[in-house]
Amino acid sequence: MRDIRIIFMGTPDFAVATLEALIAHQMNVVGVITAPDRPAGRGQQLRQSAVKQYATAQDLYVMQPTNLKDPDFIKELEGREANLQIVVAFRMLPEVVWKMPAYGTFNLHASLLPQYRGAAPINWAIINGDTETGVTTFFIDEKIDTGAIIKQRKTPIHPSDTVGDLHDRLMHIGSTLVIDTVNAIAEDTVTATVQALEGKPKTAYKLNPENTKINWSQPVQAVYNHIRGLSPYPVAYSILVNNDKEERAKVYNAFAKAYEEQTNTPEPGTIQVEKESINVATQDGWICITEIQLPGKRKMEVKSLLNGYTLSENAKMR
Repeated sequence: MRDIRIIFMGTPDFAVATLEALIAHQMNVVGVITAPDRPAGRGQQLRQSAVKQYATAQDLYVMQPTNLKDPDFIKELEGREANLQIVVAFRMLPEVVWKMPAYGTFNLHASLLPQYRGAAPINWAIINGDTETGVTTFFIDEKIDTGAIIKQRKTPIHPSDTVGDLHDRLMHIGSTLVIDTVNAIAEDTVTATVQALEGKPKTAYKLNPENTKINWSQPVQAVYNHIRGLSPYPVAYSILVNNDKEERAKVYNAFAKAYEEQTNTPEPGTIQVEKESINVATQDGWICITEIQLPGKRKMEVKSLLNGYTLSENAKMR
């Protein structure tokens, strides 16, 4: 059995679950690398990453380099004498860092690679209407998410899952997969597999204002997948046109409803108001919005919003 000394790298809550699992399994974490403290909130006070908060509470050695190639940081990292590095939701590493440990550097990625390489794999699996996803551990190489696969674990995507639901499920599945991976490396039983590309793999593009905006001209299921694939973060949005005023409306929750049999289908973006929902026409059905946020207002259920907000007869989404 190899004596494993671990450097852990990560920043958000998704990474904390794995670090917690390593500590719970009494694995030897000799250092943690996370993002520098950053100004946040109205007061712009420095805020620690979720990983730093947990690592500090556990009295772990914490490093927060601004430049991963900085000679002082490299010297400090070498001084921790780690022989394995684990990366979960961190930034791209320079070769001098990922090649340093004797047993390599592996990453936990929230997809079944080679599908959904990139920044937002959980979101895009739901947006694209997939019914299955999973997590992968793989050895880091010089490209992004292309290294040899160590282990994978699958999970279904339920029809009503939001990205928040799936994120939390994958976070815990991923933490157990990392423990299994470390044990296999310690036992020297790993047989890594080169990623096999069959056809064109799906890509987890970085989310931006263009690809998070709702396209009401799509089929209703595609719009519904888009909304749940971005809830609760970063949130799908649309432009609400009401009394000639345009506002950016964030759509947190909704459900899909097919059109009743009728001769003329409404134009996409047409609004129909009900007691507890704002229904918006798509190509072949209604998206019934139940939770929304308008500028200057808090996120709220539509039935509460409609108590003090009036939509005109010709209001629409675009």
